[in-house]
Amino acid sequence: MIAPSTDWRITMANHFENTYELTPEQLEQLDQAEEMMLRNDLGAAERLLLSMIEIDANCIPVLSNLGHLYGRHLSEFETAIEYYDKVLTLEPDNAWARDARRRYLRYV
Repeated sequence: MIAPSTDWRITMANHFENTYELTPEQLEQLDQAEEMMLRNDLGAAERLLLSMIEIDANCIPVLSNLGHLYGRHLSEFETAIEYYDKVLTLEPDNAWARDARRRYLRYV
């Protein structure tokens, strides 16, 4: 029997392909931002994600997370839509972004 990993990030990294070729630092920061959102530390999550987007303005996972943060957690639907629009400009076939964008369009 294999002992369970004490670090869930290692386990998660083994299950998902790094499709966007993010650096280990970017992956760690995205994990931190998600954890902050779960803890309802929304200001810290926003600051972290915005700092990441300053470094790479076309990072789809960061843009998607910003859309999620603004739409689901902050109810800033127009801002969420703007981030999903950016994702769809870069990746027109991104069904997740298209569906999330459509969901928030109902509120504007």
